[in-house]
Amino acid sequence: MRILVTGSTGYIGGRLAPRLVEAGHDVRVLVRDPLKLRDAPWAADVDVMTGDLTNSDDVAQAVDGIEVLYYLVHAMGSRGDFEQTELTVAHTVADAAAAAGVKRIVYLGGLHPDVPVDTLSRHLRSREKVGRVLLESGVPTIAFQAGVVIGSGSASFEMIRHLTEVLPYMPAPKWVRNFIQPIAVRDVLHYLTEAAVVATEVNRTFDIGGPDVLRYGQMMNGYALEAGLHQRPIASLPVLTPWLASQWVNLVTPIPRALAVPIIESLQFDCVVSETDIRALIPDPEGGLTGYRAAVRLALAKMKDGEVETSWQNSTVAGAPSNLIPSDPDWSGHTVYVDLREQHSAAPVERLWEVVEGIGGENGWYSFPLGWALRGWADKLVGGVGLRRGRRHPSTLAVGEALDFWRVETLERGHFLRLRAEMKVPGLAWLEMTTTADPAGGSTYRQRAVFFPSGLGGRLYWFAILPFHGVIFSGMANRITAAAATAVDAAEGSPVEADVAR
Repeated sequence: MRILVTGSTGYIGGRLAPRLVEAGHDVRVLVRDPLKLRDAPWAADVDVMTGDLTNSDDVAQAVDGIEVLYYLVHAMGSRGDFEQTELTVAHTVADAAAAAGVKRIVYLGGLHPDVPVDTLSRHLRSREKVGRVLLESGVPTIAFQAGVVIGSGSASFEMIRHLTEVLPYMPAPKWVRNFIQPIAVRDVLHYLTEAAVVATEVNRTFDIGGPDVLRYGQMMNGYALEAGLHQRPIASLPVLTPWLASQWVNLVTPIPRALAVPIIESLQFDCVVSETDIRALIPDPEGGLTGYRAAVRLALAKMKDGEVETSWQNSTVAGAPSNLIPSDPDWSGHTVYVDLREQHSAAPVERLWEVVEGIGGENGWYSFPLGWALRGWADKLVGGVGLRRGRRHPSTLAVGEALDFWRVETLERGHFLRLRAEMKVPGLAWLEMTTTADPAGGSTYRQRAVFFPSGLGGRLYWFAILPFHGVIFSGMANRITAAAATAVDAAEGSPVEADVAR
C-alpha cells in the first residue's frame, strides 16, 4: 500500500514510518528539512520528499498516487496563533487528499470529555477542530483520540519524570486529582499501523487508551515506584491557576513555557475513554494493552540502554533560528563576534571525537558546571528550553536532535560538530567543535563560538559575558582534550590524575 506520513520528524511519526515499512508498505514522507532524517536508520527505506504543508503545491505533489495518508502534525508551541495555523494546514491537506483520490486518512488527536468544543483548552479544541476538518473532507478518516502517551522521549512522560524526580514534595494544582487514561506509545503505534488496512467506509473518531484509569498524582507516584524513588506527598492547592502551574512546570522540567501552557490547560478535564469500539476493527496487540507502570518500566529501560527512538525535544522549538550558519565569506557587512580556542591532545583523534560527540546531558560541558546550570535556569525563567532536555543517546548524536539548550545542526562524524543555540539570546549563536589528527601524533581540538548580535542589546550581551569566556570556553577546550588523554591512559592501565571536572 502506498502511504504518506506527515510529521515523520516528530515523536510519533518518527516511530511509525519504519513500522509501516516493516509491515510491507511503500512509504513516503514529507519534510521541510531532509537533513533532519539524515541519521534516521530507516530514511533509505522511504521516499523522502521536501516540502511544506502550508504550501498547497507541495502537498498536492506529496499526495499524488497515495492511498493512505497519516496526519501526525501539530503547531503547538510555535509562534503566533497555533490554532489558526493547525486549521489552515488541515484544510490544505484535506483538500489535496480529496482531489488526489486518497482512500484513507489516519489522524491522531487528543482524548477529551464530551463538552462543547469552545469550553475545551486551546490544545484540545484545536485537535478536535482539525479532526472534524479531516472527517468532513470526503476522504474516509479514522480519527484516534488519545490521552497522555507514555514512552521514552514523550513530552508527557518527561513532564511526569522531572516533576517526580525534582520535587520531594509536590504542591500541585487541583488537576492532579483529575482522572486520566494514559496509553503506552507501543499501543498507539499498534492502532496507527493497523488502521491502514481498516475498511475504507469507516469514517469516525475512536477513543484509545490503556487499561488503567488514574489520577495525575497516582501517575507521578507510579513513576516514583518504578524509578526506585519514595512516593511523593502531593497537596492539591486550588490557588494554583493553569497559568501559574505552567510556569512551575517550565522551571522544573525540560518542557518550555510555550509547550507547558497548552499541556497544563488540557489537564483541567478528566480525559478517559468513553467507548472502545475500535476493538471491533483492530484487535488488542498480542499480550493485551500495556498498563501504565509497565509502560513506565519499558520507557526507563529504553533510556538506560540508550535506545530512545524519537523525542519530543527534536521537533522545532518556537523562536529558534532555522537557517544554517552563514559561511565565513558571507560575514562581510555583518557584526559577528567569535571566540576561537585550539588545543593539542595526546589522544588519537578517534578518542578525542568520542569525548566531543558525548558532550552534554549527563556528561556535562567540561567547564564551570555552576555557570552552565545558572545559564540554564536563567533561560527557563524567561521561557526558554533550559538545560534539562539532555540528550537522546549517551554517546551518539544525530542531525536535528536536541542537546540541552542546543540543537545539532551539522554533524560530520569523527571530525566536525556544529550546535545551534536555542536558549534565549539577543541574536543568533553557534558552537563548533572540530577534531583533526596531527601528523606528529595525537590530535588537535578546535572550538569556535559564533554570535550574531541583534541590535544594541545583542552587543551589550556579548560584552557582558566576555569576562566569563576565559573560564567557560578555555576550560572546555582544556578539559575536553584532557578527558580524551585520560581515557587513553586509563585504557592502557596508566595511573592518571588529570582534572577533567565537568
